[in-house]
Amino acid sequence: MRWVTYSTGSDSDQRVGVLQDGQVHGRRGSASLAQLVAGGHEELAAIGRAVLRDPVEVVDVADVTLAAPIPVPPSIRDFMAFESHAVTAVEAVGQKLSPVWYEIPAFYFSNPAAVHSASAEVSIPPMTKAFDYELEVGVVIGRPGGDIPVAHAASHIAGFVLLCDWSARDVQGHELAVGLGPAKGKDSATTFGPWLATPDELDPYRVGKGFDRAMTASVNGVRYSTGNLADLFWSFEEMISYASRGTRLVRGDVLGSGTVGTGCILELSRVHGLDQYPYLVSGDRVHLTVEGLGSIDVSVAGGA
Repeated sequence: MRWVTYSTGSDSDQRVGVLQDGQVHGRRGSASLAQLVAGGHEELAAIGRAVLRDPVEVVDVADVTLAAPIPVPPSIRDFMAFESHAVTAVEAVGQKLSPVWYEIPAFYFSNPAAVHSASAEVSIPPMTKAFDYELEVGVVIGRPGGDIPVAHAASHIAGFVLLCDWSARDVQGHELAVGLGPAKGKDSATTFGPWLATPDELDPYRVGKGFDRAMTASVNGVRYSTGNLADLFWSFEEMISYASRGTRLVRGDVLGSGTVGTGCILELSRVHGLDQYPYLVSGDRVHLTVEGLGSIDVSVAGGA
């Protein structure tokens, strides 16, 4: 089942709905998707079936404005769960991948106040000349909990979203020299959407610790990135378990997978050179897709 947060026409009020066969079936009531996911994916599925039986409206998806499914998540934790990206990206900033990477699914916190929809323009922060996309998948927490065992973590997943973690690579590299972060290099924008896919949509494609779902990215119509969600070294269940250790995850929290192999310009330019893969500039068009999770298609603006 695919859930969206949307508005129609001149009405700026957001409503939650189920996307099916190109139409959005609006849910009655004012509850946000972050509120609805708290009962877990089985309860969310029951709510969705009720929506399809008795929607407040049925609108073609082309006639609505989609927001990020969770417009302001309580928190965003972004991991580095793909080994091929971890090795290449760390080398790109002049370091070697620490053995600790193989011991824990490490993450950093990003900015919940800077969430964008899958079609919203993204502005280059004024302090960077190395703006980059990152092709990822995020998991949204439904049932809250703390110290969650890996074996029970799947029951806390409300669904999955396509995620782009926009990054200022020069700022990131500079601040990491302090031993903290990344922080400022990551807090200008994170794009989610266009919908939240419940676990049943991905479960048939489970392979090892991930899912056999193609992940691609292009810039200005030129293919840049090709990867697969099956290549995860750390599973989403392991990420959830580690993130909840000694604390609580709450409904609507988002955990990002980190970048798939080849899924950013930092990696590509490290291997092939900046002449072939230059960083983003104003006017560029970035298109990211994950099978079953839709597409992010945005223009880039601003910059120095």
